[in-house]
Amino acid sequence: MTSTAPEPESGARAAHPDHLGHVIFITAAAAMGGFLFGYDSSVINGAVEAIRDRYDIGSGTLAQVIAIALIGCAIGAATAGRIADRIGRIRCMQIASVLFTASAIGSALPFALWDLAMWRIIGGFAIGMASVIGPAYIAEVSPPAYRGRLGSFQQAAIVIGIAVSQLVNYTVLQIADGDQRGKILGLE
Repeated sequence: MTSTAPEPESGARAAHPDHLGHVIFITAAAAMGGFLFGYDSSVINGAVEAIRDRYDIGSGTLAQVIAIALIGCAIGAATAGRIADRIGRIRCMQIASVLFTASAIGSALPFALWDLAMWRIIGGFAIGMASVIGPAYIAEVSPPAYRGRLGSFQQAAIVIGIAVSQLVNYTVLQIADGDQRGKILGLE
């Protein structure tokens, strides 16, 4: 008697789904939140001396302004799951990207120390959201056989973001002739 049930896919075919390229692209896009996580949390290192000099503050106040992003991180991480449950993970990642952009612009052009601190908190909120939603989304779209490998995109993106931020800091410092408070295109 012959069976009419379809034959199971071979191991190689089942392990490499047709849509894997699309899933890798989606994973890389979702891991951009990890890149921004690493970049945003690390890029401030290049501005520490300039912030100290510009606002004439001591080490304690400087440390608070630098570290205040962690408050935003905690709030973003604590609320991201609820936000994603209500509006979806993609929308949540889009909100985080808008917050990253606003924080970058605001942090680049602060008019007072409290203003810089506020933009750091907003950037921290985006970091917290990205750290929770990115890996969850990647796990959801990944085929089970590739989930671990694709999940590592987030961690790789964080490390690459940190490295790129330091290269950018170095390049900006070189363009400003080594002067922490130098000007580039008329901006300090």
